[in-house]
This record gives sequence, structure tokens and C-alpha cells, in this order.
Amino acid sequence: MGTHEEAALAAAVRGDVSAASATGDPVPDVESQGTEPDPRDVARQIVLRQLAMAPRSRAELLQKLAKRGCTAEVAGAVLDRMTQVGLVDDEAYAQMLVRSQQVGRGLAKRALARELRTKGIEGQLADDALSSISDEDERDRARALVDKKLRAMHGLGIEVQTRRLAGMLARKGYSSSLTYAVIREAIADAPEHLPD
Repeated sequence: MGTHEEAALAAAVRGDVSAASATGDPVPDVESQGTEPDPRDVARQIVLRQLAMAPRSRAELLQKLAKRGCTAEVAGAVLDRMTQVGLVDDEAYAQMLVRSQQVGRGLAKRALARELRTKGIEGQLADDALSSISDEDERDRARALVDKKLRAMHGLGIEVQTRRLAGMLARKGYSSSLTYAVIREAIADAPEHLPD
């Protein structure tokens, strides 16, 4: 390495870009000089990119870091720090997931519990998040789903409507007892089935 290159490298390391470029030589890239990136910085950047795309649970982030080759020690340290500063919060994540999936997709508690497990949220955190949905809330949501679907099934026989509605609610995790009670009630209230 010549004296100009050494001076430019020293200036770049100090952050003095103008002194480095004053020699007319390009400013060398310190990373390309054989310096290994800090594993914690790499892990931190991966986590921040993941969180910028969508909220994630600690387990999801840990899985992503493992896929990218981060050691368990580095991943744990970075995620512990992200938890301390509030960027990773499984409790808030679980509450948000339950609210959004129950309102948006109409999922029942059973399906929501399964969704939480796939995201790595189990035990007390999952129970606490699911406790925000009462039996009445679940019944009201099932009825709203049935009423909406029933409007699109006008003219079909009661048996066909019942079968399709039951299938829809079963896929969303509703119990069969709740499903059939809500369907019977909705069909009885439907204008097309009311006696003349």
C-alpha cells in the first residue's frame, strides 16, 4: 500500500472524507479491507429490517436470525436489547394479532390460539391475549359472518345454506354447538325464510 492509499485509509477511518479525497484517490471502503462485520450489528440490522416490514414475535425473529446464520448467543443478546428498548414486545404483539385476526378474518378463539402458537406465542401470554374475547363477542362475530354470507346465498335451499355456513365457521375455528345455534337463528331471521 502506497503512502497516498495509507493516508486515504487513515482519513476514512477517522471519518475525514475530505482529507481522504484531497489526495485525488478514491476513498477506500473499510469493509472491503478484510474487516469482518460485527455479528451483533448484522443481527441488529436483520431484526430492524424484519420489524420494518411487519410486527414480529421474538420467536419469529429468532428463527429468522438462525436462518441467516447468527449464533444463538448473538441472537439472544440482540433480541434482549430490542426487548429492553420496546421494539420486541410479545405481549403487545399477541394482543394486536388477536384483535386484528378476530376483527379482520373473524377467527374464533380456537383458531386464534393456533395462530398464536405458529407465531411462537404460547402459555400465559396467549391466554391473556385470548381472554380479551368474551363468549358474547365470539357469538356476535359468528353471527355477523353468517349474516353476511347468508345474503350471498339467497335462493339456495336451507340444507345447502346450513352446510356452507357450517363449513365456513368450522374453518374459522368456531365450535359446532355455537355454529349450529347461530345458523339456526340466522336462517330463522332471514326474510326469505319468514312465513308469509
